[in-house]
Amino acid sequence: MRGTFANVRIKNLMLPPKGDGTREEGGVTLYQPGGAKLPIYDAAMKYVAAGVPTVVFGGEEYGTGSSRDWAAKGTQLLGVKAVVAKSFERIHRSNLVGMGVLPLQFKAGDSVESLGLTGDETFDITGLANLRPQQDVTLVIAKPDGSRREVKLLCRIDTPIEIDYFQHGGILPYVLRELVSRAA
Repeated sequence: MRGTFANVRIKNLMLPPKGDGTREEGGVTLYQPGGAKLPIYDAAMKYVAAGVPTVVFGGEEYGTGSSRDWAAKGTQLLGVKAVVAKSFERIHRSNLVGMGVLPLQFKAGDSVESLGLTGDETFDITGLANLRPQQDVTLVIAKPDGSRREVKLLCRIDTPIEIDYFQHGGILPYVLRELVSRAA
């Protein structure tokens, strides 16, 4: 779990630029509220302990180069409930669904940068009640000043069986429930 998001080349855009304008690299983030800079693992464990679900934002081909299912497993174990990215590496997207993590894709033209996200916002995802493959959902962005913005995202759960996996919390819980129901 500590190795998830610990790549030294990660540039967390939620951290303010350094004095020279470059981005800090490595597995650190800002813990909110308050903005304390912490290793991602430490911040994640504080959010988990507080019962606060988290969302990861990414760029293009999110998950490229990740270590098979461990990258998605680590993401889930850190309490991440959704990943919002410009696009996904094919297998990693599937592995996220298999771990019960919701993959969501920005619509054309939207990104962390275009939306002006700074890391101090809170987020809600609506439109999940009657989930269908590749439907639109809404990301509700709430800024500290009280302003709100709604953005449409594409749900990258691509097949009906993936809907079942996600709604059961991943493939393993789905299979276990199927086995128990057959034994009953």
